Amino acid sequence: MKSLIAGDKPTIARLAERLKRAGSHAEYQRIQCVLIRATLGSSAAQIAQLLGWSTATVHVLHSRWAKEGDAIFDLRGRGGRRHQYLSPEQEQELLAPFVERAQAGGMLTVADIQQAYQERSGKAVAPSTIYRLLDRHGWRKVVPRPRHPKADVAAQAAFKKTSPRGTPRGLAPG
Repeated sequence: MKSLIAGDKPTIARLAERLKRAGSHAEYQRIQCVLIRATLGSSAAQIAQLLGWSTATVHVLHSRWAKEGDAIFDLRGRGGRRHQYLSPEQEQELLAPFVERAQAGGMLTVADIQQAYQERSGKAVAPSTIYRLLDRHGWRKVVPRPRHPKADVAAQAAFKKTSPRGTPRGLAPG
């Protein structure tokens, strides 16, 4: 039976260098799987035992490496925006007028941005969608400190100066 993985020095050197630069555990194990076969000539069963994989997985990986080469080590992440109404560029365009208003000191609400988003996309969206959009573009919630509009600052200051010493439930002993 012919060997799927050549054990020549350039291949081993390339795999060893790639192993040093592996970005994730999964990528590291895939490279190990091929490198063990290339350097030691171990069987699929032995490699599966070392890596904690099934023998079939090792066979599939070796076969794919023989066909596709180093491309099998470049793993794609599982995340991503698969269900988006607007592209990131369109979102940036949507937020442009709001950025200008914010820089001019204007007050922005999520409801205004949500309405503009819904008009642009033609779909009804939840406020959480808008909050995630704002987070993606580096926005954060900045609000003034809560204070009652009819609060009398002078009366509060006078009360602080004349209030009795002690706990809120009564005077402290002593």
